[in-house]
Amino acid sequence: MKTTSPAERDIQMNKATGRDTRTAVLKRSIRANVPLRKTFVQAPRGAESRHGPLKEFVTGRDLRGLKAYLMIVAACSNGTSGWSTTHDSAVWARMMDIFETATDQSARTGAWRTLRRLEKRRLITCHRVGTKITVTLLREDGSGQPYDRPRGDTEEDRFLLIPTTFWTKGYDEALDLPGLALLLVVAREKNWSTFPAEKANEWYGWSPDTHERGLKKLLEFGLVERREEYKKAPLSPLGMTMAYQYQRTSIIRPRKPRKTTSPAAASPAKKSVATPSRSEGGR
Repeated sequence: MKTTSPAERDIQMNKATGRDTRTAVLKRSIRANVPLRKTFVQAPRGAESRHGPLKEFVTGRDLRGLKAYLMIVAACSNGTSGWSTTHDSAVWARMMDIFETATDQSARTGAWRTLRRLEKRRLITCHRVGTKITVTLLREDGSGQPYDRPRGDTEEDRFLLIPTTFWTKGYDEALDLPGLALLLVVAREKNWSTFPAEKANEWYGWSPDTHERGLKKLLEFGLVERREEYKKAPLSPLGMTMAYQYQRTSIIRPRKPRKTTSPAAASPAKKSVATPSRSEGGR
C-alpha cells in the first residue's frame, strides 16, 4: 500500500485549486458583476436566426469551453489590459480544472486546445509564446469584431450581469451544460419570464429536452425560483392556461455596488428610498 509522506501531504494541502485560481483572477479584475452581451445567448429580433453563439457550446457538448469563455470574459472585460489577459498554460489549465484528470503536459495541451476552439468560434484571439498564452476578447456575438464594453443603449448592445459569486461560491462547478446554458437564458430576460420548451429550438437552437433539463437543474440547486401564471383562454377546455415563470434567486442575482454615504445623506431629515431597476429583455 502506497503511503504519502508529511512533506507530500503539505504540498497537496497548500497547492492552489481551480477555484482558488478563478477567485484570484476575479479579485485582480476588481468587480462584483461580469457583463455579457445578450447576443451571446440569442440574436436580436429581425435576425435571420435567433440562435446565439451559446448554441454551439450546447449542441457541441462543450462544457469546458463554455466555462472557460465565461471566465475569460470575467478576466478581460474590465479593460485594464486592453481586453486581454496573459497566464502560463499551467494556470490556464488549472483555471479550467484540467489538472484533476490529466498530467502536466496533457493539461497544458488541453487548455490550449480549448482556447483554440473559442478562437475558431470568433469569440477570442489567442497567442502563445513559450508557455505563456495571451487571450484577447472579441465581441460576444461571434462576429469577430473587436470587443468593447457594452453600454446597453441598443438592442445589440444590451447585456446581462453574472455576479462573481457564481465562481467564488462554486456554482460553476456544480452546474452541467444544460443548467449553465439555461442560467444564461434566464439571466437574459426580465424577472418572472416564461421559457417554453417548445420554443427552445427556434429561440436558442437546442432541444426541448435539453431546455427542460436545464431548468430542472437550476431549481435543484436553488438558483432560480418558479411560480405559476394563469391566463384566460375562452376556447380551452378549462377556460384558462397555465405557464411557469422563472427568475434568478438572490444568491445568483447581480450584486449592487456599494454606495458612499455623505453626512448630509445620512441625516434623518433627508432619507430617500432607492427604486430597484429591472433589466430589459425580450424574445
